[in-house]
Amino acid sequence: MIVIPNVGPGSPARIRRQWVKRILWGVLFGLMVLIYGSHAPLITLTKVDGQVPFNPSSCVLMIELFKLLISLATLVLTGGASALRAAPPLVSVAPYGVPAILYALNNNLVVLMQAYMDPSSYQVLSNLKIASTALLYSLCLGKRLRPSQWLALGVLMSAGVCHSYSSLDLGDPERAEAEVRLRITAWGLFLVLVYCCVSGLAAVYTERVLKSQKLPLSLQNLYLYVFGVAINGLSSFSSVAGEKSFLEGYSGVVWVIIAGQAANGLLMSVVLKHGSGITRLFVISCSMLVNALLSWAMLGLQLTPFFLLPVSMIGLAAFMYYR
Repeated sequence: MIVIPNVGPGSPARIRRQWVKRILWGVLFGLMVLIYGSHAPLITLTKVDGQVPFNPSSCVLMIELFKLLISLATLVLTGGASALRAAPPLVSVAPYGVPAILYALNNNLVVLMQAYMDPSSYQVLSNLKIASTALLYSLCLGKRLRPSQWLALGVLMSAGVCHSYSSLDLGDPERAEAEVRLRITAWGLFLVLVYCCVSGLAAVYTERVLKSQKLPLSLQNLYLYVFGVAINGLSSFSSVAGEKSFLEGYSGVVWVIIAGQAANGLLMSVVLKHGSGITRLFVISCSMLVNALLSWAMLGLQLTPFFLLPVSMIGLAAFMYYR
């Protein structure tokens, strides 16, 4: 008699694999949220007399360089070095340059927008990138979202707006007097809309490229970050001439920031390759809460009771989207 092992949908082995997969995704999600949320508090810790002591463009270049070197090392250690013996076809590599260009454009838009609006308006309006990313995700990738999922993303965007509003702390008379002067021009509104669309397009396009080509993720990351190093290198060395020297002001905390952001970029590639770009939106939203908690613990910033509202809304949005 032939005995067929229990490999059905409810088999213990299958259930165990599903639980292991969920735990690994949970650890990945938590790690990304922690790194994202710690970025701003760590930047604050580096400041000397209220100023960042290092060149931000050189820091971005170092992050891209770290990601490139880690991708190369991973490719070699996993036995994929043979892919580097011959020059890859240009048609296969060229698509990876588009995300680098889009992210470079967005970095410049962030700086340009400050001339047409106050930082608080930017902080609130930038939450529109949740809507733009979801819309492009549906249109460009052909992913149909249920009405409840669209509602969940609306709740998520509202949570971001509520959190941004709560951070204004208008109950403080001195601070309120400075921050109540919110201003935004027509150009500012146009630029923030362009910023949100470019941000969504960069994420959706990257996901499409990573999933459309059957290549090892480490090789795809290598292609991505070659372009990232090249574009950010041009930007960095053109700005270093009139500012600080390349590694001036680097401290241990700065190197922690560089290592963390490099790791986060590589982890995000895993999410886009094997998961969904929508997960990225939940990571960013949850990181706002971690940012606030770390700022309270490390920098002594005060949290208002209003902080509980965006926390509840993000939890509700996650339940509605993934149920």
